[in-house]
Amino acid sequence: MSIIVQKYGGTSVADADRIRAVADRIVRYRENGHHVVVVVSAMGDTTDDLLMLAREISPVPEPRELDMLLTAGERIAMSLLAIAVNARGCRAASYTGSQAGIITDTRHGQARIVEIRPKRIKESLEAGNVVIVAGFQGLSTDYDITTLGRGGSDTTAVAMAAALGAEVCEIYTDVDGVFTADPRVVRSARRIDRISYEEMLELAAAGAKVLQSRSVEYARRTGVRVHVRSSFTDEPGTWVVGEEQDVEVGMEAALISGVALDDAEAKVTLEQVPDRPGVAAAIFKAVAAEAVNVDMIVQNVSHQGTTDLSFTIPREEVRRVEAILERIVKEIGAPRYTVDEQIAKVSLVGAGMKSHPGVAADMFEALSEQGINIEMISTSAIRISCVVRADDAERAVRAIHTRFGLDGGAPRAEG
Repeated sequence: MSIIVQKYGGTSVADADRIRAVADRIVRYRENGHHVVVVVSAMGDTTDDLLMLAREISPVPEPRELDMLLTAGERIAMSLLAIAVNARGCRAASYTGSQAGIITDTRHGQARIVEIRPKRIKESLEAGNVVIVAGFQGLSTDYDITTLGRGGSDTTAVAMAAALGAEVCEIYTDVDGVFTADPRVVRSARRIDRISYEEMLELAAAGAKVLQSRSVEYARRTGVRVHVRSSFTDEPGTWVVGEEQDVEVGMEAALISGVALDDAEAKVTLEQVPDRPGVAAAIFKAVAAEAVNVDMIVQNVSHQGTTDLSFTIPREEVRRVEAILERIVKEIGAPRYTVDEQIAKVSLVGAGMKSHPGVAADMFEALSEQGINIEMISTSAIRISCVVRADDAERAVRAIHTRFGLDGGAPRAEG
């Protein structure tokens, strides 16, 4: 009997009616002869509400206790869903991340999975149960409860699918799949039928919120086939697969897959940094020690022995980074630093750009025609990212989307 892993996001289980609808879908899969493992997120805005409450009590909550608090949301959702499935005459059992054998490192708030011990899950499946697992959480090697960061339930689902050898990992959300841009920003955005791990990884890292980037990386590393689809319909969504699987399912290569917007970053600039070996290492080592992810980095040309150094970080990490920078600027002899929270990152992603020169020039020209200034640029083999002013971000996305022919029309053809 094949194993299907399904993940349901917060909007999919936001209230009792939606929980009942999810339970109906799960029961249909079980009646069709599948073993079903379900990973569930917290209901609606539960995580945000708990985080807000914690920050009312303390501006910087103690990380261990914050993890203990935030994992309560998924435990509530998993229990309610198990109750709903059992009420339909289908046996179900729910498990926390630690009970499910999800072992993580010791980093609170952004823990990484180091091992899955699925013995208890397998035994529950063999006993005839639908297994429901709380997403977003695990047990550290120090036996503390940890969380996997925003969108961590995606990673829980993919990791569980890999550990169980599942046929597919279905990610159910409130959209119909992966689109060429956020449909709320670009109304003419199209759903993509199939996309490679590499392209999806770049889109996720660039701000596309449909999948957590770490979940895509895990899927790529383990070969898990991911199907992103809506929990409100039975229509197919977007398949995220490897290049060798693309041939099998008839994926048509495209120059550009999509445009992503990340409006939750801030730019930090250290001014007149001494231009000598070891200074950059000292700065970023201090930031890394606080588990803050740095995205784009730009260093200006040295002038009279000093240079300006800019980098982007998640906006939610600004207060923590400022505390670090107060110390760092004194240690390295820089006079000051500034933080700009009114920026956004716009990214163009497509495997086809590796063999097509001029993509960057077209992107920059599209922004220029709209009078949009570029403050930072970062590239990879299949991605170009630009930092622009936050007020210009949505206009930039629409201009780039149109320039590369992603508006309307027929979706990708299948072979």
